[in-house]
Amino acid sequence: MTPETVIEVGTQTMIITASLAAPLLLSALVVGLLVGMIQAATQINEMTLTFVPKLAVVVLVLLFAGPSMLSALLDFATGIIESIPSRIG
Repeated sequence: MTPETVIEVGTQTMIITASLAAPLLLSALVVGLLVGMIQAATQINEMTLTFVPKLAVVVLVLLFAGPSMLSALLDFATGIIESIPSRIG
């Protein structure tokens, strides 16, 4: 296994990780920003008020995007496992 192969697999892994984490993180970021703006406008500083909407949105994103995220992860894992003989030899 050459260093180029290791770098290629590492790059692919980082790309798939970022693409799987992005929908969850971005949705939580947007909801947190909106709730923070509402809290600043109303001067309500309750910490649980930000947690519950973020949790609900992350669960909804997982419900809707979860199957496609799982499919992408399985395709990546299958591709890596199937390419082991050619990468070693």
